[in-house]
Amino acid sequence: MNVALLGYGKMGKAIEQVALGRGHSVSLKVDTANAGSSPKGCDVAIEFTKPDQALENMRLCLESGVPIVVGTTGWYDRMAEVKAMVQANQGSLLWASNFSIGVNLFFRVNKFLAGLMNDQPGYRVHVDEVHHLHKLDAPSGTAITLARDIDLKTHRYAGWELAPAPYSPSPSSTLVPIVSERIGDVPGKHSVTWTSTEDKITITHDAFGRQGFAIGAVVAAEWLKGRQGFFTMDDVLDLSR
Repeated sequence: MNVALLGYGKMGKAIEQVALGRGHSVSLKVDTANAGSSPKGCDVAIEFTKPDQALENMRLCLESGVPIVVGTTGWYDRMAEVKAMVQANQGSLLWASNFSIGVNLFFRVNKFLAGLMNDQPGYRVHVDEVHHLHKLDAPSGTAITLARDIDLKTHRYAGWELAPAPYSPSPSSTLVPIVSERIGDVPGKHSVTWTSTEDKITITHDAFGRQGFAIGAVVAAEWLKGRQGFFTMDDVLDLSR
């Protein structure tokens, strides 16, 4: 598989090493010096840049007929526009707020626990996320996905809000609180906590480095090659049930 890397920072370099280790080639590496380079001729593109660049990269790949895996977050308010682009170009796009296979299993656990808590009004929820100082968006796309899945599974929540640290529960809020912190070089840590007056339940995913994200992105690219449509990691891991 011939891969184009759109974004050649720390994540791009980690993805390159995984791709090469799995027998693929990387024929295009795009950074600020050659932004806008066409991925035409590549089997798939993997995109990890910035929200303001991601839309143009998606458009470029779809118009060039190159399937694209999108790891950039912060553009989700343009989701309808992106779906329309995929359909108009009869293209292939796979996005995820987090490509780590462990995180996607964590999403499944979060949904299951939220479903159980729908019948337990004595518990209130909040999400904590910690990332490195260079992460631009807050809260993280992963935290927003966790909050979205909670409000889909429980009747008493709808939407999310940024909350200050340390978190103090608000019994009347209908928004899922997300506490975001940016510390050092933390790859990513996410926790979901349900608290009652008697106890609390916390589930946590703690990334040890970028390798897990890189592996997941390459696995997604392998899966996407030869397919047409708009996909997520649920499709790759068959976690849609």
